[in-house]
Amino acid sequence: MRHLKRTAKLGRTGSHRNAMLANLVCSLIIHRRITTTLAKANAARPVAEKMVTLGKEGTLHTRRLVVARLHQEDAVRILFQEIAPACKDRRGGYTRIIKLNQRVGDAAQKAILEWVDTTVAAPVAAPATTTTTGETAPAAPVASTPASETKPAAETKPEVQSDKK
Repeated sequence: MRHLKRTAKLGRTGSHRNAMLANLVCSLIIHRRITTTLAKANAARPVAEKMVTLGKEGTLHTRRLVVARLHQEDAVRILFQEIAPACKDRRGGYTRIIKLNQRVGDAAQKAILEWVDTTVAAPVAAPATTTTTGETAPAAPVASTPASETKPAAETKPEVQSDKK
């Protein structure tokens, strides 16, 4: 009997489950919001909140503990430089889970896992550059046509007319 066994197994072995939860938390740190199943979101939430709690302390020892758990240096850097300082005044409850509709293929309940603080919710935009006259110029414009619609000149083939009847 599994009395008092709280760990959600999610149909995986222990090492696979830990790797999956670490990847979910790293995706949450980098993208600020992830869409997953409700069971995975409920399992990843305590891991993410513990990482923020360690990040708030900000020592070398806690950074090494977080790296040992998440295995991604860039996610740890974002956690310690952006997310943890934004959550400095909050005493817990750094994430929220928003329930979505069911997935079409297997009717699994979907959910969004995101950070509670609105300052953390959006990634930082590119800063405006300053010109030599002291005016601020807007950031570099984004191309209006998607990359999928534009074709390089090398890929275009000349049309060959055939006289077959």
